[in-house]
Amino acid sequence: MGDLSQVPPDFLTALGALRRATCRAELKLEEIPAPTRLAPYAVSLGAEVLAPGPAGPTSLHGPAALQIPEQLELATGRFILLHDPAGSPVWNGTFRIVTYIRAELEPDMGNDQLLGSVAWTWLVEALEEHGAPYSLAGGTATRVLSESYGTLEGRDDSIDIELRASWTPAGADVQSHLEAWSDMVCTFAGLPPLPDGVTPLPGRRRS
Repeated sequence: MGDLSQVPPDFLTALGALRRATCRAELKLEEIPAPTRLAPYAVSLGAEVLAPGPAGPTSLHGPAALQIPEQLELATGRFILLHDPAGSPVWNGTFRIVTYIRAELEPDMGNDQLLGSVAWTWLVEALEEHGAPYSLAGGTATRVLSESYGTLEGRDDSIDIELRASWTPAGADVQSHLEAWSDMVCTFAGLPPLPDGVTPLPGRRRS
């Protein structure tokens, strides 16, 4: 954020709320460059969930070390908080949260017509579960099929689910919003357990 002396108090309050958020240990969360054209003030967080890798450090070097399998990325996401002190009629407020989540699924789940609605239901339920007040929520769920040809034809086909969503928080206290979203990333990654009453997404690819 650079010099915070010119940052509006409401946005500073929101930044403090984000810092207080408690996320699952499996989630790697870090600040990334924020978009500069969507609002006068913005902060962006990137998230990823990785499958457990080899236990403990290794003493291997050179070609032998390259044979160690990399950790499998189960899910990734972005959480962007926008703030316009003048307010926005489109947002119906001074804050807007914009999010993205992507996770790879088992190939046989790609034709599930309910996949998108399940993803959206999980977003709504996660916000409600964490008591995160919001309005004007909207988004899209997309299934992405990746097929390989030529020199890559030996690779298995893969199917990803992508959820892009945005909503207007009720105020600057956005701690519960980040906690709800981070739990949702872990759910997309297939990490148990799920909170009571939450609809799980179908199975994910693990190999």
